[in-house]
Amino acid sequence: MFILVLNSGSSSIKYKLFDISGKGERLLDKGVVERIGQKVPSHREALAMVLDKLRTRIDAVGHRVVHGGKFKEAAIVNKEVIKEISRFSEAAPLHNPAAIMTITESMKLISGIPQVSVFDTAFYQTMPEYAYLYAIPYRYYKKYRVRKYGFHGTSHRYVTMQAARILKKSINNADLVTCHLGNGCSITAVENGKAIDTSMGFTPLEGLMMGTRSGDIDPAIIPYIMEKENIDINAAMGMLNKKSGLLGISGISNDMREIIKAIRSSKKARLALDMFIYRIKKYIGAYVGILKKVDAVVFTGGIGENYAGLMKKTCKGVVPKNSKILIIPTDEELMIARDTYNLVS
Repeated sequence: MFILVLNSGSSSIKYKLFDISGKGERLLDKGVVERIGQKVPSHREALAMVLDKLRTRIDAVGHRVVHGGKFKEAAIVNKEVIKEISRFSEAAPLHNPAAIMTITESMKLISGIPQVSVFDTAFYQTMPEYAYLYAIPYRYYKKYRVRKYGFHGTSHRYVTMQAARILKKSINNADLVTCHLGNGCSITAVENGKAIDTSMGFTPLEGLMMGTRSGDIDPAIIPYIMEKENIDINAAMGMLNKKSGLLGISGISNDMREIIKAIRSSKKARLALDMFIYRIKKYIGAYVGILKKVDAVVFTGGIGENYAGLMKKTCKGVVPKNSKILIIPTDEELMIARDTYNLVS
């Protein structure tokens, strides 16, 4: 079965084409169309470029959707699915609207084949209520579904499966702390193969210090800065999402490679790195504390896969001595292709 996987952002579409059957999995092609809205007029034209390049039979399409609301697993696209994705566009403004556009255009350009949505948030539907609720009036959860949803779930699910295989354990007996560290960063506590807590929240802004996102802050800072700087809520949220994190502290870059290059000459770059490591270490320690045992701490993502020395620092003193430390390259697109195959085959 030829499965096209699409990962849409506000200005790009990444794609991979897989051939999946009962005999195995093969990656046939991959690529990215960038500068949508500039060089490429719209997501429709971008998708048409992808299809023109591939020029092959496609049996199903799997779409990465960042915020899936109530969905606990992948779903074949219908009106209810699109409505739920749209409902949470405010919580994932860079991804959900783009996913809707790509899904809609895909249904037009490749009509008559199954279209499947795979949700980053689905992995976290196993979290207990005491972990996913915020300590604000309960009516906001009932009325607006304000709760911790978690993100990067497809990546965390993939490395959980890979870690269980490496450790030669049943996934239902795997207890892990999984760390997805890239420009966006998140950590998940996994008990018996299921997520029981995660660092990101209602939106991807909560949790760790990231490339340009602040992560956890005192909420009262927001109105305080708005008043002092005479800015509105959109400007304040833009600052927290796009001008904070490694970039905001270092004043140099959101790219870890640039931060590491600058640490000898820049105190702010050193400070940014120290803060980044400290906050990862704090979350790992917290999740080690809530798990009965920890088989391994797993690192993935652009930073997690390429900076083994930094990862060891985040584990020192907080990870049990009998726990493994694993670095596992993620493959979200393969996970999406598998989910699509399992749903439609």
